[in-house]
Amino acid sequence: MSSNVRVTKARLRRLVSSGLCEADNAERYAGELRRFGKKLEDDTLFKSKERFFRTLGDSTRLKMIRLLAEREMCVCEIMVALEITQPTASHHLNILERQGIAKRSRKGKWVLYRLSSPRLVALLDASGILEARVSTRRAKVLETTV
Repeated sequence: MSSNVRVTKARLRRLVSSGLCEADNAERYAGELRRFGKKLEDDTLFKSKERFFRTLGDSTRLKMIRLLAEREMCVCEIMVALEITQPTASHHLNILERQGIAKRSRKGKWVLYRLSSPRLVALLDASGILEARVSTRRAKVLETTV
């Protein structure tokens, strides 16, 4: 038995004896924890969640999500709003699309993007990600008063 495992078992015994956890037997509790850990070994689900959250970890993509939460937009509108180039806009929109956050539709020559689900907007709103969202009507009022 390695010294690391002995230390871990000793710490677990101290935790159980402290009354901070509901377990009454450290060995049995260690077995429960190992079984719980085994259930988490399938990395597939965690990897997909990791990619999803990594997608949300970019400020340009978050700004795009905020824009698309307002309404469907053409790539050129997103480019102007965020002051980015077409290749940059397309790159980030493709990432959002691959992760199922955005969907695109074609209307003639125009490619329009929208968020894939209204539930997504509610989730992002609840998490505070879309906190700085400004409604389109409010933005127009602000433009005319400046």
